[in-house]
Order: sequence, then structure tokens, then C-alpha cells
Amino acid sequence: MKTAKYMHRGHSDAAEARAAVAELGEQVAQPDLALLLFFCSSNYDLDALADEMNRRFAGVPVVGCTTAGEIGPAGYLNHSLVGVGFSAQAFTAETGRIDALSTFDIAVGRAFAEGVLDRLEVRREGGNAFGFLLIDGLSLREEPVTHALQDGLGAVPMFGGSAGDDLKFQRTWIFHEGRFHTDSALLLLLATPLPFRILRSQHFVADGERLVVTEVDAPQRIVREINGRPAVQEYARLVGVAPEQLTPEHYASWPVVVVIDGTDFVRSIQHANADGSLTFYCAIDEGVVLRVAHGVDLLARMEAELVDAERELGGIEGMLVCDCILRNLEISRNGKKAAVGELFQRFNALGFSTYGEQLGGVHINQTLTGIAIGSAGAGHD
Repeated sequence: MKTAKYMHRGHSDAAEARAAVAELGEQVAQPDLALLLFFCSSNYDLDALADEMNRRFAGVPVVGCTTAGEIGPAGYLNHSLVGVGFSAQAFTAETGRIDALSTFDIAVGRAFAEGVLDRLEVRREGGNAFGFLLIDGLSLREEPVTHALQDGLGAVPMFGGSAGDDLKFQRTWIFHEGRFHTDSALLLLLATPLPFRILRSQHFVADGERLVVTEVDAPQRIVREINGRPAVQEYARLVGVAPEQLTPEHYASWPVVVVIDGTDFVRSIQHANADGSLTFYCAIDEGVVLRVAHGVDLLARMEAELVDAERELGGIEGMLVCDCILRNLEISRNGKKAAVGELFQRFNALGFSTYGEQLGGVHINQTLTGIAIGSAGAGHD
């Protein structure tokens, strides 16, 4: 782990919200903070946490969300608060929030992203920009929001993550303008002269047989039929078990992938339903062709990708990562969680375990999305 000049990371596992914010504040303090970004357990007293954030960081833009687990200077964490302060010497920040996602309009979303970008362009002095999306992880609106915002940002790359609530699946929260919001999405734009590289890491390889989705309830992310048969029956056949034997372990180990513009994107199964349908973590349209996938070594693949990013950037100042909670659960089962956590520490990562991930205009699952920001003096992205 290298010392960062412009991105000061910190964490606290204090159980009391105000104490956690105080401890974090001591670690991320800089004389010229452009922005504080934090991720916190939903188990905190969120009103107290918001109040202390507003008091301690008065005059500084502060954004964040609740999680299904945190990633910070100590690697993987639970029931904690992590954050990073961005120095105004190297970053210009602009933010905006969309509320009432349940009635989200794509044209309005596109115009919203254009407006946030216009505000950034007025203020920034050179450098390249990127977008970071935080969105209510229980909204079921990630697909249209992600697509619309990326469309509005044009060539500015965007990644993001869906907020969590420690696997309670009740309510997730986005922090913006001094308080927590639900049914909302936050767009953070950062401009910097530092080089950067957008990250995407997944460890699933598609098998051969095609699955054609033949009946869906897309708004509810339910697939009723695959290849003209009940979805549960067809999926169970392909993974080699009886439908009644399917477990969450099967869904995590054998997700399906869809090809978009020549790239495989994971679509994870949430659970089977009594009527023979499957509920997914992403929307899937009728007529889409899927393939069942199997996993390869998550740790080895991610390490190779991060080493390559470090080589390209000439060193890593810091990373922001959105890591699917299903990846977290997988490495917890196979005993690799500590090793992956050490990898995050080695590359100055900060982020959270998500209920879904976004990259470009696409909402995905069982993937790590993020950004590696290079050290001063290296070439630009």
C-alpha cells in the first residue's frame, strides 16, 4: 500500500455513528477538500451520522450511500464507515441527484446528466472527467437510469454501484446535500489531471448452449420461460440438478451471461419462484440469448488486471470499487476473502459491496466495476 497525496482514505469500526464520523474525519482531513465520499453500514443511526457529517465537514460537498459491506484501508469490512477525501489540488467535483426513481423518465434523466456535466465544464481547468453513479439498490430502476445518464454524458465514462442495506433487503439510502434519501440516484462527476483507467473484473466464462428467453415480466426482473419451457426447469437441466434441488449456491456458481456489443455481461439469478419462474438481479428482455457460465479464479484474474492497470498508470493514487455482494459471499465461502482484501489494500482501494454494478450504460451483476486513478506525472487516460 502506497501513501496517497490527493486521495486520503480512512475508516472506522466504531459502533456509534458520531464517533465513527469523528474517527474518519481525522484520517481524511486535508486543508482543501473538494469532496468527501463515504460508504457506511445501514446499521448506523443514519440521522446521527448525517448530523455529524454536516457538522464536521461544513462547507465541503459530502456524498455517499449505505452498503452490503465496506471496502477500505483494512480491506473488507462490515458494520463500518469508510471514506475518501479528494484534494482540490487534483480534483474538481460536481454532483446532482434524481429523486422519485419509481417514476423515472429517460429523457429527463438524459437532460439531468447533461446539466451536471455542463456545470462541471464551467468550473474545471483541463484534465479528463469521469462519472460515478450511486443508486437505490432496491429501486428496480438501474437499467433505465444507467442508460439515460451515460447517454447524457456522451464520451465521459461512468461506472457505479447499487446501494445496499446489509442484506436486509428493506431500504437503501443515498447521502446528498446533508441528508439520506431513498428512491434516489446520485451522479458524481470528477475532473482531474491525473491519469485514470475504468475497471471491470468478472470471473465467469460462458458455456456453449444457447438459452432463448421466451417469456418475461421485465419490470419485475422475472423470466417465466426459457426455450419455451418453465425457466426453473430449463436452468436446472443445464446445471445438472432437479428443479427442487436448486439452491442459492447454484445461482451464485452458475449465473448466466448476455453478450452486449461483443462483451459478456453477467445476469445473476436471485431466486426461483413457486410458479416455475426465475427472478433475476437485472432485467432481461424477451428474445435475449443467454448462456450459463462457470467461474474461474476470481483472485488471480483480479490481481492480473490491477497489476496491468498499475503498470499502465505508472502507479496508483487510489481506486474506487463497486464489488458485487455475491462476489463477497463467494470468496467468504471458498476462503479467499482475506487474500482479496489484501489485494484491495495493496492498490489503495475504497468502496463497497453492492446490490448491482453499472458500467457505461449497462447494469450488471457479480462483477467489480470501478476506477484506478494514477499517480501524478503519468500519462493521461
